[in-house]
Amino acid sequence: MVRRTKEDAQKTRDDILGAAEVCFHRKGISRTSLSEIATAAGVTRGAIYWHFQDKSALVGALLERVSIPLQPLSEATRNPDEPDPLGRLRELLIRVFQSTVTDPQVRRVGEILFHKCEYTEDLGNLRQWMKDFRREHDQHAELALSNAVAKGQLPEDLDVLVASRCVNAFVTGMLDQFLLMPEGLDLNAKAEVLVDGLLDMLRLSPALRTP
Repeated sequence: MVRRTKEDAQKTRDDILGAAEVCFHRKGISRTSLSEIATAAGVTRGAIYWHFQDKSALVGALLERVSIPLQPLSEATRNPDEPDPLGRLRELLIRVFQSTVTDPQVRRVGEILFHKCEYTEDLGNLRQWMKDFRREHDQHAELALSNAVAKGQLPEDLDVLVASRCVNAFVTGMLDQFLLMPEGLDLNAKAEVLVDGLLDMLRLSPALRTP
């Protein structure tokens, strides 16, 4: 009985997330009410609050759901025992680009985050959540690049702070541009070229060296 109850709760949570993804993608986050999500999911508003504190928690759960397949690679880039952290970073970034093109769910969540995520006054938690999310990714990039420096894969005088921000700005910029104008570049076909160009910049740019 307990196991069945847990399974039912997980199904309800998944139904809510699926409905939120569709509603947010259609109308944007600020224009979508929890009542609309509840109706689309076939549950009550109370069921939503049982699983999620607010809209920002729903957005976070959506992103976590599409990020789970990438977590092992992301962790490998920061693992001091990983012999090829730069190779794992390359693989991670290529998969981020390609999955945005080929996985409909990843693409929808990306469009929600980049183009349908309004920081209105009544969604103050969402802005803070996004700041925390970006800060975490900055820290992950710093650790990954520091790991690659320690393994001799990047110059020992690389300005890791600046370089990590360049990496994240490049990735978010490419995703933003593709999601807005997918006809402008075949991101799936060019993923390796784009990532290799970024890594070449980290290896070779004098501007990214510490004084």
